[in-house]
Amino acid sequence: MTVHWVKLELDVAAFDAPRFERYVSRCRADGIRLATLAELGDTPEHRRALYDLNKECSADIPERGEFYSFEEYAERRFEAAGYDPRGVVIALDGETWVGMAATSVHGDFVFNEMTGVRAGYRGRGIAIAMKTLGLEFAKQCGAATVRTFHHPANASAIAMNRRMGFVDAED
Repeated sequence: MTVHWVKLELDVAAFDAPRFERYVSRCRADGIRLATLAELGDTPEHRRALYDLNKECSADIPERGEFYSFEEYAERRFEAAGYDPRGVVIALDGETWVGMAATSVHGDFVFNEMTGVRAGYRGRGIAIAMKTLGLEFAKQCGAATVRTFHHPANASAIAMNRRMGFVDAED
């Protein structure tokens, strides 16, 4: 059976950032720090922490299958032409990495590769807060559009993106 992925896009200029700033403020009030990988330091240790977090969060993606080895992940994420550590937003509770929103730059658009929050931290608006900051990165890059896609069974991720203004992308 072929999966028909849900492809979504957001017009960066039309994004209503003030509407979602409350999620960023709520995270900060709850003691969740939001920082980019560039701010934290794009170090081997932080790359490994990002891998571990991405692997854990990806386990909930329907039909995801086995996750990449660290070497494969490093090649696909850190050695890719569109990689920029300013486009990777991390949510931290103290020193514990609890969420990530990773984007990559592709000319006139930014691709939202992965947004994930550890199970114990879900339902607190952390994903929306991280994506809101990620959209600031898209503006800084001069991107007109942010694109993403989801397995059709990943209803919560699709709903979150639609809530933020993402619409179905034309093929």
